[in-house]
Amino acid sequence: MLTLGIESSCDDTAAAVLQDDCRLLSSVLTSQDSIHTRFGGVVPELASRNHLESIVPVVNEALARAEVNLKDIDLLAVTQGPGLIGSLLVGFSYAKALSYVSKIPCVGVDHMAGHILSVFLEEDKPEFPFIALIVSGGTSSIYRADSYTSFTLLGRTRDDAAGEAFDKVAKLLGFPYPGGPIISREAQSGTPDAIKFPRSWLEKDSLDFSFSGLKTAVLNHCNNEGQKKNPLQIADICASFQEAVVDILVEKTMLAATQQNIHTVVLGGGVSSNPRLRRHMEKRCQDEGNRLYVPRPAYCTDNGAMIAIAGVHQHRQNSHFSYDSDVYCRSLLA
Repeated sequence: MLTLGIESSCDDTAAAVLQDDCRLLSSVLTSQDSIHTRFGGVVPELASRNHLESIVPVVNEALARAEVNLKDIDLLAVTQGPGLIGSLLVGFSYAKALSYVSKIPCVGVDHMAGHILSVFLEEDKPEFPFIALIVSGGTSSIYRADSYTSFTLLGRTRDDAAGEAFDKVAKLLGFPYPGGPIISREAQSGTPDAIKFPRSWLEKDSLDFSFSGLKTAVLNHCNNEGQKKNPLQIADICASFQEAVVDILVEKTMLAATQQNIHTVVLGGGVSSNPRLRRHMEKRCQDEGNRLYVPRPAYCTDNGAMIAIAGVHQHRQNSHFSYDSDVYCRSLLA
C-alpha cells in the first residue's frame, strides 16, 4: 500500500510517500523562513500564497524521488487541521481535487495525531499506551496514546506555546525568525541558573502549561538591565530562559506518566529537537524508570511522512471522508 502524505498547516509545504506503515520512500519539504524572517514571524497571507506556488512541485518531487506515479498511490492523507486556515485550505483542497479526479481514497488527518505518531517512522518503536509531549510553535500538549487512533488530551498550554515563547523571546533579544534554534545555540555558552526566571506550575497536579509569565519575566529583566545601563548577558539570558521552559515541560510530562501509571514517554513537535530538552527528558526518564522515544529532528518538524502514517492508521479504522469536509483551526483531539 502506497500513501501520499501532504502537509501545509503553517509555513512549510511538505509531501511524502510511505509504503505500508513502515517504509518511507520519499519526503520533501520547502521552508518559507526566508520569506517570513523580515517580518519577525509567519504572515498568514504570504504563507498561503507560497503554498499555492509550492504544492504541485513538492508533490511531484515526492513522487519522483519515490520512483512512483500518481496512479500507483493507494491513499491520499492530508492535514485537515489545526493550523492557519489559508494554509490548510491549499493542501486540503489540492488533495480533495486529486482524490476526486483520480478516484484515490482520501483521509483528513489531525496535525497533532501526526506528531504523536511520528516516532513510528523510526525503527525503534514504542508500545501502547504511552505519554506523548507535543511541543511546537503552535502547541504544547500532553496526550495519552492508547492506540494509533485513540488519544486523550491530558494537558495543554493556556497561553503561549513553548515554541512561540522561544520565538518571542528571540525577537525581544534581536534575533531573526525563527529564533528558537538561535536561543538554543546561544544557551550553550551561558549558565542555566544565572538568572532566576520563574516557573509557572499552575494548580497542584495540573498538567497544563503557561509560558506568558516567563516571557514577561525576560522582558522585565532586559528592561531593568537597560535602566541600570548594564550590558545584557545574552548567553545567560538564553540559557536561563531555556532551562525554565525545559524544567516545566519535563516535570509536567513526568507527572503525567506517574498519574497515568505509564512508563513510556514520547516526544514530538519542532521543539522536541531542542538538545537540552532531549537530554533533560532522557535523564529524568532514566531516574523514574521510564523509557523515552524521540524521533530524529527531520520527523519532529512539520512533514508529510507523519501525516502519511497517521492517515494509514486512520484509514484502517474505516474513517469517513466527504468532499464537503472543511479544514479547522483547532485540533479535534483537544
